[in-house]
Amino acid sequence: MKGRVKKKSIKAAMHSGMGSKRKLSRMGKKRKKDHAGLDATFIGRSACLKKLQVSLKDFRRLCILKGVYPREPRGRAPGNKKGQVYYHIKDVKALSHEPLLEKFREFKTFMKRIRKAAGRNEKDEAARLDAQTPVYTLHHLVRERYPRFVDALSDLDDALALIHLFAALPSAHRIKTKVTNKAKELAASWSAYCAITSSITKSFVSVKGVYFEANIRAQNSSSATPTPVRWIVPHAFTQNVPRDVDYRVMLTFFEFYEVLLGFVLYKLYNDIGVRYPFTLSKEKERQASSQLASYLYTLNRALREGEGAVSSAVSEAVETSTGITDKASNKSKQKNDSNDIVKKVDAALHKIKNDDSSDDEDDGSDDECENMDISEPLKAALDNLAEEQHQSITSNSNGGVKNSLLSEDATKRKRLFSKLTFFLSREVPRGYLELICLSYGGKVGWEGEDSPISIKDPTITHHIVDRPKLPSSFDSLPKSREYVQPQWLLDCANNEFLLPCSKYGVGSELPPHLSPWVDNEEEGYKPAYAEEIEKLKSGETLEENSDVESDAEKVDSGSDEEKSDAEGEDSDEEDQDVEEARKAKKRKKEEDEAHNLAKLMMSKKASRLYGRMQHGLSQKQEKIDLLQRRREEIELEKLDKLQRKREDIDISVKGKNPEGETPMQQKVKRLKSERKAIEDVYSEDKVSMKKKKNKKRKKSSASE
Repeated sequence: MKGRVKKKSIKAAMHSGMGSKRKLSRMGKKRKKDHAGLDATFIGRSACLKKLQVSLKDFRRLCILKGVYPREPRGRAPGNKKGQVYYHIKDVKALSHEPLLEKFREFKTFMKRIRKAAGRNEKDEAARLDAQTPVYTLHHLVRERYPRFVDALSDLDDALALIHLFAALPSAHRIKTKVTNKAKELAASWSAYCAITSSITKSFVSVKGVYFEANIRAQNSSSATPTPVRWIVPHAFTQNVPRDVDYRVMLTFFEFYEVLLGFVLYKLYNDIGVRYPFTLSKEKERQASSQLASYLYTLNRALREGEGAVSSAVSEAVETSTGITDKASNKSKQKNDSNDIVKKVDAALHKIKNDDSSDDEDDGSDDECENMDISEPLKAALDNLAEEQHQSITSNSNGGVKNSLLSEDATKRKRLFSKLTFFLSREVPRGYLELICLSYGGKVGWEGEDSPISIKDPTITHHIVDRPKLPSSFDSLPKSREYVQPQWLLDCANNEFLLPCSKYGVGSELPPHLSPWVDNEEEGYKPAYAEEIEKLKSGETLEENSDVESDAEKVDSGSDEEKSDAEGEDSDEEDQDVEEARKAKKRKKEEDEAHNLAKLMMSKKASRLYGRMQHGLSQKQEKIDLLQRRREEIELEKLDKLQRKREDIDISVKGKNPEGETPMQQKVKRLKSERKAIEDVYSEDKVSMKKKKNKKRKKSSASE
């Protein structure tokens, strides 16, 4: 305005305390696109396809095989890009250098030529081109993603679950026969290794399938502790293949897991001295009722061939000691391991001879020396050597190092069923039960032509049956065996203890099947059956418990004088209990006051954190209290049932009561009173059982 002096715009000098936006506004610079922020770090899927010049199907396959998955941006996504799938820019750069990308492009060009020849009806040209199909391998991806063997073992859970799933699926839709056959081969190879090395540690039957956990001990690895591997095996039911599932994604995962499991099995079998993949005997494979049986036969044969020198040395020592043959001089040169065993046998024989000579000097009779039986100590020495030879095999042929096949824990597991022989009835699922029996050192037979054990074999100790009652055809079988349900095997294996068979008999109500992965101490609640198993492990038996109860009854049924004395002592104990309860109440009050005072001294942040902790603990305690209440209700129901049975038995024995009612009349009266009590409960909710019956009768009469 006229007469006023125009003021100068005064701007403060730039300094380090200014923000980036203020600096940019002062300098007048514009940030370039894709150089900072979300756009510089993450890229959308459509941009990835444009950058790599591949189709969505090939991009998805490449990401699965390479192990690249979408990522969630750390910062907030723009409003117009919410819900978009993002990939890290470094992952996309890694995909651009993948050799498989070039193979996919070659296959795309190859398919164009095939379609062109088929469109022109040039069958010879199409057949010639079909023989030149581009082939690729995934070995480099396995080595890239898993540089150490322990890494491959730790990521084997999903691979085993998917392979066992494909082994159970039928060949339909996109699932071809060669895929299911390959899955069955891999599953059988893995199960055979776990059975031979006693690697199975835990198992649990659920609605989804059978869960397994195995401790795999890698030889010559940096980690000494075994790696736990967990997987699930579907039940042997007819599988329904839904059509709304994208099987292309599952087949891509199977393509990679097939190569991964092949690498792992090669390393594991090489550690025990067996070449993998081994060729199966076609005759045995055709005769075997399951693939696991044929793989176990081939694996045992390969182990025997690898241990041929050891077995020949032991047989040579036996033959020379018994005087059957004189060919020991021709077979004196064997491998180092066989020489060691021969030396041990010779030492045992030399010791026996020295004992015989000392006995001859004492007794002075040559006849006793000639008639002395040296077979028993020699047999014991050879049995010990055979056991040592069974526990260790020669592997790592390059270095000639002798590695132990079984660890200490595996040896303990192998001893659980070592003296037992099982026979599986035809209605029992054989797959996982056979695996558990063999993993824990048992012998297994089944109803089939290829079974190594007959159903009438007297050495069978346990017959696994899943029927409400035994058929009459079982009467001709030997009486020396136990008939148990399949759950007995799993519970014994999980607890590593032979449980009594009385609770698992045919047709009996089974005890709860407890999960081996639940930590009762951490949960704060221990089921009743778990406590019972712990008592059995500690040495207590059901007979001891019954004796204790009988002793308690005897004490209760003492004389009146003893009861009167006991009542006086009880009164003194009650006074002491009242005094202790009063002291405990006072102590608790003091602790609560100190607790509240400490809470008042906390900061706001600490008090909120403490409140959240207490809320979690209270929720956990509520869950424990709920389980305790349910347990008490179940126990009360059981006691009530037992009491009713006893009353019915007493009524049937005694006959009429003083009122002149027969046992049947008394039972009817009791049932009516119980029904009336239930009707009273229903009447509180304005619902009557009688009204419902009357309505049903009216409806039936109206329809008539």
